Amino acid sequence: MLDALTLVTGVAALLLAAWCGWAAHRDQPTKDWHFIGMAVLTLLVLVQLVVGILQLARGEKAEQGTTIFVAYLIGAFACIPAVGFMSLAERTRWGSVTVAAGGVVLAVLEVRLYDIWGG
Repeated sequence: MLDALTLVTGVAALLLAAWCGWAAHRDQPTKDWHFIGMAVLTLLVLVQLVVGILQLARGEKAEQGTTIFVAYLIGAFACIPAVGFMSLAERTRWGSVTVAAGGVVLAVLEVRLYDIWGG
């Protein structure tokens, strides 16, 4: 898998987490700018999902198993949209906390994807 893409996605997830954490600290809900950040991050994870599936289709193998690799790819792809929708339901600072937590979870998923692929 592309190590640079995994690194960029993980760093972007942590930046989103810090940004939304700062909004929660200031007692603010998620705003339109946060959703733009979530959309950019979701696009990065979508590219990662496509690249991962294409590499598997070309015959490359994940070191720790294809099934777990695909499961983590799908989980990473679903992470940010899920917390984005949850933050829409909770229009207080806790919506920002939810997105911040989702960013941290995505960063951990990226580290795990790197390990599963054989990094």
